[in-house]
Amino acid sequence: MDTNYRIAYNKGWQDVKQKDPVQIAAQMAVTYLPDTQQFIVPFLNQNYLLDLKQETIACQADGKTPEIEAAILLLHYLSFFQSKAEVTNKWVSLKEIPHGGSLFYPAFHKTAIHDLITAFGQQPQLLHKCAPILGGQAATFGDASAIFQVFPKIPLCVIIWEGDEEIAANATLLFDPSITYLLHIESVIGLGGYLAKRLVRLAVPQKASYIQA
Repeated sequence: MDTNYRIAYNKGWQDVKQKDPVQIAAQMAVTYLPDTQQFIVPFLNQNYLLDLKQETIACQADGKTPEIEAAILLLHYLSFFQSKAEVTNKWVSLKEIPHGGSLFYPAFHKTAIHDLITAFGQQPQLLHKCAPILGGQAATFGDASAIFQVFPKIPLCVIIWEGDEEIAANATLLFDPSITYLLHIESVIGLGGYLAKRLVRLAVPQKASYIQA
């Protein structure tokens, strides 16, 4: 494991253990099992079991350990919240999120947004094939869009606009403003980037099947 990831992972466990697990469960809409000291956390259409005693994280369905980025995001979701923020049902760009969103947006666009454009910009319908695998529900924005309940209290929205000979393809990834109170700005960026990466990864075999057809 990369040293920076290891540091963030270990600190994530420390931060979770400093909070009352019952309060975490109540405020973040997850399940806490006091007898086993475990949390059950829904994340991108899967439930994950976080064991406080063993400091382990595993997918409840198959027992597999999540990618390190996902593991850190799970820990941050349980530990960072500052208030009982509720979803506003509004959408904002990373540029509109306080504490550095506008500063980090160019780098976010260069990676996450650019990759979404590359994967889906010429075939927006692919988004509607990939999104349900991660729990995404089709929305009515752009040429293709989907809303993902990434965590119980954190929805994200991906929108694709198809390109042609005259207009370049485009994409965006939007957040509910309440995320400001639930995750540190670096975790906000990490969450958006992780969702984009998972979608792009799912798009590759779908594109191949289109070409073969």
